[in-house]
Amino acid sequence: MGPEIVLGIIILAFIALMARTFRVIPQARVGVIQRLGTYQRSADSGLTVVLPFIDKMLPLLDMREQVISFAPQPVITSDNVTINVTSVIYYQILDAKNATYQVANLLPAMEQIAQTTLRNVMGGLSLDTSLTSRDEVNGRLRLVLDEVTEKWGVRVTRVELKDISPPKDIQLAMEKQMQAERSKRATILQAEGEAQAAVLRADGAQKALILASEGERQAAILRAEGDGQAMITVQQALADSVRMVFEAVNSAGATPEAMQFQYMQMLPKLAENPANKVIVVPADMAGLAGLATSLAEVTQGARPAAAAKNGINAAARPRLAAADAT
Repeated sequence: MGPEIVLGIIILAFIALMARTFRVIPQARVGVIQRLGTYQRSADSGLTVVLPFIDKMLPLLDMREQVISFAPQPVITSDNVTINVTSVIYYQILDAKNATYQVANLLPAMEQIAQTTLRNVMGGLSLDTSLTSRDEVNGRLRLVLDEVTEKWGVRVTRVELKDISPPKDIQLAMEKQMQAERSKRATILQAEGEAQAAVLRADGAQKALILASEGERQAAILRAEGDGQAMITVQQALADSVRMVFEAVNSAGATPEAMQFQYMQMLPKLAENPANKVIVVPADMAGLAGLATSLAEVTQGARPAAAAKNGINAAARPRLAAADAT
């Protein structure tokens, strides 16, 4: 072998030695370094020196939050219904040493503890409760898993039930129950709507009746006020007419005999009115008869006196004419 070949081999060996000595760890990664088979230290991100043939760096661990989805797990509920549950776990490695040395296979161990915990939690719930209480189930699973994985240097941040699949016959029964529930709600809502509509119609009819009665009452009051005002006006007019007649009679100087005579003349006219069923006649009819006779005699005596006066005037006329001629 030539010196060049030996020199090349030495250079390559030196480069390989340097590559095994100086390691670059990416961000958010941690490397566990063993020295002669025992734990020596945990190397963070950056440049790290490892002694060749003495130190050994294990596979890097990812310190970021990670998610793992498990296959559907058959679970029996408290009412003996088998359902398939798919769960998702969010976790983060906090201690690289414990995650390496406290558990042999981290992910399979987490999967097994998640399945067993899920069976225990879901086994104490009924089907309806398991479908409607996912937040409660998620919280209980997270608490149990966090307690178990704490010594592994792992923190479980969140557990979610991705899917819950009941059997086909249970799904059909649930759909029928849902349809019946919806039909019942629709019937209840329709009945409530009809009841409210009936109440509103009755209320409207009551208000309309009250308004109509109020209107009739106001109309009756106005009519009564109008009739009363009309009667007052008529009575006022009658009073004015009586007062005028009385003043006219007083100013004319009528005697009681003339008033009685006028009353006797008005009796036949009062009898002619069909509305007058009762005619008031003075009790002293004999006095009225005597009054009528006296008035007749006075009238007859006045007529000859007037005739004699007219004759005297006729006889005196030629004498007055002769006197005028002379």
